Amino acid sequence: MTIIKTHFPGSFLLLSVIFLTALTPVFAQEKETILAIDSNTTTTIDSSVKGKKKVRVYNPGKAALRSAILPGLGQIYNKKYWKLPIVYGALGTSAGVFVFNLTSYRDTRFAYKAKYKVSQPGATAADTAALLKIKSPLERYSLETLRYYRDQYRRDLDYSVLFFVVLWGLNVVDAAVDAHLKSFDVSPDLSFKLKPGRSEIANTNGLSLVLTIGKNINPRPLKNTFAD
Repeated sequence: MTIIKTHFPGSFLLLSVIFLTALTPVFAQEKETILAIDSNTTTTIDSSVKGKKKVRVYNPGKAALRSAILPGLGQIYNKKYWKLPIVYGALGTSAGVFVFNLTSYRDTRFAYKAKYKVSQPGATAADTAALLKIKSPLERYSLETLRYYRDQYRRDLDYSVLFFVVLWGLNVVDAAVDAHLKSFDVSPDLSFKLKPGRSEIANTNGLSLVLTIGKNINPRPLKNTFAD
């Protein structure tokens, strides 16, 4: 077991208690512990099944590639299934907005062209017949109004494409970051403790933050004291 002891002045007591109270449940609930780390992969031991240990290697590159090919696939690779509704909900909403803007843009563009051709001196019978194909909500609008709506839907169409691409990219980034975060040790052997005392280096009284890593196999563990 390794104990890292950090000394804080007494004025830092309240902030430390709030911070550690928020972090402790997070560290205690995770079921995966770190086994090994290198620059490309994170290996963990899945201890969710009693009496059995399954080694799992997480590769951020693979997670990102899978999410780039199919949104949500990287989250499945990272076993973050609860994120799937968020990923598909965000992408589905942006896709729905794109379809709406595309349909509205095509309708207003057609209505504008049809009315514009009829207003010209050389209008033909075919141009007049095209007026019958205009959608009913757009029939009463003038050329200026139709042109305004056409341009507005065209801009909204560009924005909806941009949002869809950004959300797809965020899905890829999330999968890669999740795989990287597997490298953090969240096992039950990792714990924080608060101990009041005196710092020999700083020569002050205050609160010490003690980080304990690993099992207590040494009756006289090494202590490192750092003073603020």
